[in-house]
Amino acid sequence: MSRIGKQPIEIPDGVKIKFDQKHVTITGEKGSLEFDIHPEIDVLQENSSIVVNRPSDSKTHRALHGTTRAILQNLVKGVSEGFTKELTIQGVGYRANLEDNRLKLLLGYSHDIYFEPPDGIQLTATRNNITVSGIDKQLVGQVAAKIRSFRPPEPYKGKGIRYKDEYVRIKKGKTIGGVGE
Repeated sequence: MSRIGKQPIEIPDGVKIKFDQKHVTITGEKGSLEFDIHPEIDVLQENSSIVVNRPSDSKTHRALHGTTRAILQNLVKGVSEGFTKELTIQGVGYRANLEDNRLKLLLGYSHDIYFEPPDGIQLTATRNNITVSGIDKQLVGQVAAKIRSFRPPEPYKGKGIRYKDEYVRIKKGKTIGGVGE
């Protein structure tokens, strides 16, 4: 049995779950999310928890079991608490701010970069910190990765955009020396 798949998902207060055959809608104080469950996986609501079951022990069913449970857990957590990713900007002259709900990035290029967040994503920016938040874990991670891709941290000086808890290993630069020394 899958270690993750067999664990029940606790439903917090204020979260409503509606099953419509193999389509589930989860609504909470932060919003509403939907998910289509694979036809061969059974999802049941028991009291204040959700239980995911699989029909057999085949490799496909084992994979779907844990994945379905993890996705449902993220949906429940998203509508009740939400998700955030924090990015930091390092480098002289590199900075970010919000203008008309668009993120303006100055990253050492000859032009400014403007990023329009998708629906369901809230951005906050101070001079060197960017916070991406929303209820959809996948979308929050994708937007944070897109912002980071504008200037990923380089390995010699460490300049660029990185996740708050990311460690960038700094390489040693070239040394001065003659041939044959």
